[in-house]
Amino acid sequence: MHEMSIALAVVDQVQDAARADRQGGARQGLEGMVPDQVTLRIGELAGVVPDALHFCFQLACEGTLLEGARLLTESVEGRAHCTPCDVRWPTGMPPDLCCPRCGSGASGLLAGRELEIAEVHWTEPGDRGETCKPADIFVVEEA
Repeated sequence: MHEMSIALAVVDQVQDAARADRQGGARQGLEGMVPDQVTLRIGELAGVVPDALHFCFQLACEGTLLEGARLLTESVEGRAHCTPCDVRWPTGMPPDLCCPRCGSGASGLLAGRELEIAEVHWTEPGDRGETCKPADIFVVEEA
């Protein structure tokens, strides 16, 4: 189940961002705040099972700065491109990688393999919190 390794990587990256901010290396001003919501953009071709990822995320957060945080996922539609026809199309699931015009294989995937932290919502006890969209989006890379 690679969803657990993804969840652990997300938790590590958010904790690293908080740690860097507390050490003065970032500009977000997160001192004393805790993340209460993490939003991931996940491409439909990334091979991630959202329900499994939600389950793993809750386990990965236990005992960390993110304990109790919610995970939201935004799905990114798979899109392919045929260079000879200059046609772009949604791949769907299971993916249709044949050009709808000429029938040849897709020259490339334009979208659908994303797996990135889109935003983290930080809160202070008794406060509404604030949403941080870091200039450098964290990209989760599988090992």
